[in-house]
Amino acid sequence: MPRRPALPHHARIPVDFWFDPSCPWAWMASRWVLEVAEHRPLEPRWHVMSLTVLNEGRDDLPERYRRGLATALEAVRVCVAAEQKYGSEVLGRLYTELGTRFHPRQAPKERSTYESALAAAGLDPALAGAARTDEFDEALRASHKDGMDRVGTDVGTPVIAVGGAAFFGPVVSPAPRGEAAVKLWDGVLAVAETDGFFEIKRTRTRKPIFT
Repeated sequence: MPRRPALPHHARIPVDFWFDPSCPWAWMASRWVLEVAEHRPLEPRWHVMSLTVLNEGRDDLPERYRRGLATALEAVRVCVAAEQKYGSEVLGRLYTELGTRFHPRQAPKERSTYESALAAAGLDPALAGAARTDEFDEALRASHKDGMDRVGTDVGTPVIAVGGAAFFGPVVSPAPRGEAAVKLWDGVLAVAETDGFFEIKRTRTRKPIFT
């Protein structure tokens, strides 16, 4: 599918996307939204949510998943610290740098990885220090609440809002490209904008495919 000429900023449709950088499914959905934006007049706008915050107080989680949630909070905090210093417009490129390291490259979720992602995004690597502090947790929780208030708490990440519709997902592997990406976008919007529609789901039969 040929790439369309860029449209003026004011002509694009805002698409709000809430992500936790540690989630591979959100990562693939984010790459899908960026692909669609190459062919449709969309303006992705990025916001953080936190799987750690979402699962607070739950005692039915597997221990391995619980340990992962403790680490996942670090990257979200780094994203919020960058947003507070530079503005929300930096979140998209920081998410790309973090997600590329976490998912295709399988880099460890640790300070050196955060510093590398920040530097690659043109941001202060010292913001990696926010990973182990609660300095920005109030702003983190406010962003998280904004996303969850649109869809409820029995969901995960990503949360996407466009026009008057908001929804969790899609969960897809691998992220579709070209015409397939646009077809999925049209289908997702069709169900999300249907009054009274709540859920469509089937058991996952493959792991995340990042190619």
